[in-house]
Amino acid sequence: MHILLMGPPGAGKGTQAAKLVQEYNVPHISTGDMFRAAVKAGTPLGKQAKECMDAGKLVPDSVTIGIVKERLAQDDCKKGFLLDGFPRTAEQATALDEILPEIGIQLTRVINIDVPKEDLIERAVGRRICRKCGATYHIAFNPTKEDGICDACQGELYQRADDCEETMRNRLDVYGAQTQPLIDYYQAKGLYTAIEGRQAIDKVFHDIVAALKGE
Repeated sequence: MHILLMGPPGAGKGTQAAKLVQEYNVPHISTGDMFRAAVKAGTPLGKQAKECMDAGKLVPDSVTIGIVKERLAQDDCKKGFLLDGFPRTAEQATALDEILPEIGIQLTRVINIDVPKEDLIERAVGRRICRKCGATYHIAFNPTKEDGICDACQGELYQRADDCEETMRNRLDVYGAQTQPLIDYYQAKGLYTAIEGRQAIDKVFHDIVAALKGE
């Protein structure tokens, strides 16, 4: 299975990625992981990426695509992978289409976990995290027994600064604008499947697996 997984912030992509990696025994490959590995290994492309990141600049597509190609050509990707965070643009998708045949790989399916914006904002704004043990709660969907106090360790709960409505709305607007051309691209190629992300976690996973099987 060579899977490209998409989803907006808060859609549960990380949860589903972990389940898919376990189900298919494939590596989970994210852009951040690839950059860190290339930088740590000191590859020529890794050095270029580090220079950009150290200077606070965006890593150019040419470097990003080169790092992706190096990673996908490794032996552990031959039986499959879960690609997360790349491509982010239609231009990067076109570059990926050029890379994959060179290393003998074909995408199985592009999966997008779809959740309406207002639901995502509600999920984020209601999230609370324990300062002491890091446990996560939600004031509506998973409240603690005592308001503001962690059930597990009695630590104080807090709301992350980026979980406010304005910040989340802006993040989702940017994500939507960036992602729609990518959705259009893979729809045109017949590889795209949107999964209803408001269902129970196991039902979302069931639907993803069914889509990968072509059901």
